[in-house]
Formats: sequence, structure tokens, C-alpha cells
Amino acid sequence: MKKIYIVRLSDEERETCLAVVKKLKGTSTKVRRANILLKADADGANWKDQQIADAFFCTRQCVENLRKRLVTEGFDVALHGKKRQTAPRQKTLTGEQEAQVIALRLSDPPKDRNGWTLRLFRRSATRRFRRH
Repeated sequence: MKKIYIVRLSDEERETCLAVVKKLKGTSTKVRRANILLKADADGANWKDQQIADAFFCTRQCVENLRKRLVTEGFDVALHGKKRQTAPRQKTLTGEQEAQVIALRLSDPPKDRNGWTLRLFRRSATRRFRRH
């Protein structure tokens, strides 16, 4: 299959990837991305996508996506990943509701039960603490 996105690292980008791999600098995902980029480099190792996937315990699609990201969005985004577009979700319970949930969890379980299961807890909590 002909490659659409060809990885060609500059000397500076190659050195950055080598530094990340040698020093294991950064997260495991960053180290894996650096390894993948080094092996996919057309001017370097030039491995096939399936060989890279097998070597670094990921899927071929993961390698293809990283190739595409490098070509379309640049080296920094390919190596470090994207920043979040939206903020993480805020708490959905108020302080009072949270206290009620904790009180329910610490209470004795229903009759004929040894303890609280998640399903039982959710059923009891939704009946008692409906949001208005």
C-alpha cells in the first residue's frame, strides 16, 4: 500500500526524538511516539507500519495516525499530543448532595444484603436524592 503521509524528520527533530528515547524523558506515550517517529522516518530506519506496531505494542492505525499528525499538524503536536479543547467537567453534585451520598454509603445495607453493590447503591441514591 502506498504511503500518503511520509515521515521525514529534520536533524533537529531526530535529535529531539533520540534524546527522549535515550533518557526516557517524558511520559511513556511520548517515548513511544518518539520511537515510532524514528522508525517511520523515510531518511532513517524506514520500517513498515506493521513492523513498527509489532515492535512497540500498538496498532497499525496508531502508527498511521501519528504519521498523519506529523505531516498535517507538525512535529510538536505529533510528539507531545494536543492540548485539551474543553475544560474537564465540573462536579455535578453540590456539597449537600455529596454529604447525603456519603451518609447513604456509610449506612447499613438493605435487608438481606451483606453490603452495598454499585447497582444497589445507584438505585437507592437516585430514589432518595433526585435533582430538582
